[in-house]
Amino acid sequence: MAGLWSKIKYLARSGAYGGAWYISPFFCSASQTCLAKTWESLALLQSTVDFTAQGRQFGHLYIPYSYNLAGWANLMVPIGVIQNGSGPTTLVLAGNHGDEYPGQVAVMRLMRQIDPTQVRGRLILIPALSMPASKAATRLSPLDGKNFNRCFPGNPGGTPSEALAHHLTTVLFPMADHVIDIHTGGRGVDFYPCAHMHLVAPGPQRAGMLAATEAWNSDFCFLYADIAGTGLLPVEAENQGKIVVTTEMGGSENVTAQVHALTQSGLTNVLKHLGVLAGRADTRESLGLPPTRWVQALDWEDYQFAPESGIYENRVPLGSVVASGEVVGAVHFVERPDRPEVPVKAKSSGVLIGCRAPSLVAQGDCVACVAHEVDPRRLA
Repeated sequence: MAGLWSKIKYLARSGAYGGAWYISPFFCSASQTCLAKTWESLALLQSTVDFTAQGRQFGHLYIPYSYNLAGWANLMVPIGVIQNGSGPTTLVLAGNHGDEYPGQVAVMRLMRQIDPTQVRGRLILIPALSMPASKAATRLSPLDGKNFNRCFPGNPGGTPSEALAHHLTTVLFPMADHVIDIHTGGRGVDFYPCAHMHLVAPGPQRAGMLAATEAWNSDFCFLYADIAGTGLLPVEAENQGKIVVTTEMGGSENVTAQVHALTQSGLTNVLKHLGVLAGRADTRESLGLPPTRWVQALDWEDYQFAPESGIYENRVPLGSVVASGEVVGAVHFVERPDRPEVPVKAKSSGVLIGCRAPSLVAQGDCVACVAHEVDPRRLA
């Protein structure tokens, strides 16, 4: 019994046969009952790529689930691996939220176009983490109602989103030296396109993240706070000591050619900076651009929320400097055109880095983010 239990635990942890086996926790007293329940609780997340093989591979992560018309269904999440010799491993992710498309396009293009001989180490690429949400143009997965970016560290016996989060936490993050998670503001928030990061503790990790974030060559680099919950993918990767780069590549339904271009050029340049892609990384100076402006919004007061429901009017262009008390937007009431608009005012001076994307707004929706210029290398 002990030997078989050891074998089960080995399968659960090793990723045997190209997949990853997990055991849901349970307690029982009788050894035979325990063994039976063990086999019954094995949940298989299977991968069709070999993470040790050289060259380019396309495959899927298979996440088992059931619904009314298919008791043995699998959610198939596309994954690519490009490996050439020894070197660092960079995990490149997009589609964390389904309605954020510039990163998905950039990763798919990179998967198809990159020559494996250009890679120095290993690239692992997942263009659409929330595949059902990507196909539905929604932030949350229609399969299980989950916000994937609130599912970490995950649950191997949970919903498909939770199982995939657990796979990243326990299998893919440990493989990686760097994690790139490409976001936009989705349909809800429009950002001045920027690379951003959390302010991790001082030391080599923070220094590496600052340099990699700057390598995106966006006009702004943004230090941000989590104002809408816990369980974020970047936080889990940061807690594992990874160099993590994230973005807000615009937002809203419309994705401009400029945003697509910055997403793709920035991603390629960061990979060169990290040493996983051959070639010399460009700097803003070499491109004839002024230095990146670092801004931060680390306080709850930096984020403005709609005081009432109605039609929201943005009054200030993104990237503009605003003064404390300046009106940055207003809520109008279509059923009461005689009622005066309700202004939304900046609580402090700074740069308007994000604003409401849809015109219709519900009370409590984030409608503005005012960030403040900062030298991140002087922060404690």
